[in-house]
Amino acid sequence: MMRVAAIDCGTNSIRLLVADVYEEDGATRLRDVVRLMRVVRLGQGVDATGRLAPEALERTFAALDEYVGLIRDHGAERVRFVATSATRDASNRDEFADGVRARLGAGPEVVTGEEEAALSFAGAVSVYPPADGERVLVVDLGGGSTEFVVGGAGGVLAGRSTNMGCVRFTERFLPSDPPGRQEVAAAEAEVERLLDGVAADVPLGTVDRVIGVAGSITTVTAHALDLDAYRSERIDGAELPLGVVEAAAEELIALPRDHRASLPFMHPGRVDVIGAGALIWRCILRRLDAETSGRVRTAMASEHDILDGIALGLAGRIG
Repeated sequence: MMRVAAIDCGTNSIRLLVADVYEEDGATRLRDVVRLMRVVRLGQGVDATGRLAPEALERTFAALDEYVGLIRDHGAERVRFVATSATRDASNRDEFADGVRARLGAGPEVVTGEEEAALSFAGAVSVYPPADGERVLVVDLGGGSTEFVVGGAGGVLAGRSTNMGCVRFTERFLPSDPPGRQEVAAAEAEVERLLDGVAADVPLGTVDRVIGVAGSITTVTAHALDLDAYRSERIDGAELPLGVVEAAAEELIALPRDHRASLPFMHPGRVDVIGAGALIWRCILRRLDAETSGRVRTAMASEHDILDGIALGLAGRIG
């Protein structure tokens, strides 16, 4: 058994997983020791300025200081820090890398969109593996980008990363509270344009099942389940009809900010961006329904994602 620490630094949040890696029935498994998320909005303004804001860096480094202490306290043998969309897009990412290195003793690994997709797929299917002959689509809807990857029992078949995410689309398309009809229409049109590109590279029409990961999707699922708090044990593995998920997404898009903030499962750091995340997820599910001619009738949410993929990679399974 090996104890590892994985850090996933995205556009909206930075997350830590300290886990024990072990073998069971011929498969590599993770047993959580610590799993934490801090919303730091590293990607604040990056879509417009191309730079990481000083206050965003300060928030991120403060969270990293906390994580470094936990990694040391729990005795992790290997550590991997992966940075994604916001860092890929930032012209001053060296400043970010220097700050990480000073605190962690190693710099961040800024992965490509394709690498991010593969890590997300590995994390999701480590808990919900494809059956023989089944094709699974994993959708990782983040703050700055969304990854699409199709694979089966033998691994990844095709993947694509797109520049759409809940932070990016909130800043670009949905400034009003709640967003107006024209704002929603413009955002939907851009999602559809990007999905045309995804469909050219990823065989969406061959998919038998879809698994959605990351905070926007799990929050929409919590709303669909009408939870009285954010309950990971209820959300993880929840498989709901597409129509139910789309209706929950529609409600979140239309709600004013104060109402969203009052929802018992809503993380404060998601209140202002969940409308865009819900809009993107709704559009993806509608497109998948059309591409598969209705064969995919449900959507599953998973709490296991790129963070799990990073941890498994430390054990030598992937990456």
